[in-house]
Amino acid sequence: MSAEIFWLALTVAMTGLVWAPYMLDRAVVRGLWPTLDNPVPSPKPQSPWAWRMMLAHHNAVDNLVVFAPLVLMLDAAGISNGTTATACAAYFWARLMHLVVLTIGIPIVRTAAFLVGFGAQAVLVLALFGWM
Repeated sequence: MSAEIFWLALTVAMTGLVWAPYMLDRAVVRGLWPTLDNPVPSPKPQSPWAWRMMLAHHNAVDNLVVFAPLVLMLDAAGISNGTTATACAAYFWARLMHLVVLTIGIPIVRTAAFLVGFGAQAVLVLALFGWM
């Protein structure tokens, strides 16, 4: 397994597990049945941290749609080097930082973490086209 695929697997696992804490909060705040029932137009609000975690999760999914294909295209093309491995590791840590600081509510650091992740994706695009 290449380093890029390793970091992709960790990113997918993290993104796939993030829903659990905010769903537990939803069950505590709204009750079990409203949590399991179909969505309603104006549900009882969740805890602020859980609402922010849900936003971070949605953002992570949106960005995974870009990151995963880039890594898979690099893998299919046989492109793997220190730069691409570092970019994939940076992407994972940036997304983890984004999740944590958005959940806690630290706006400037959240934006910086997002931009690091975006920059890592840009590096992968450059590598894919042979410009890196």
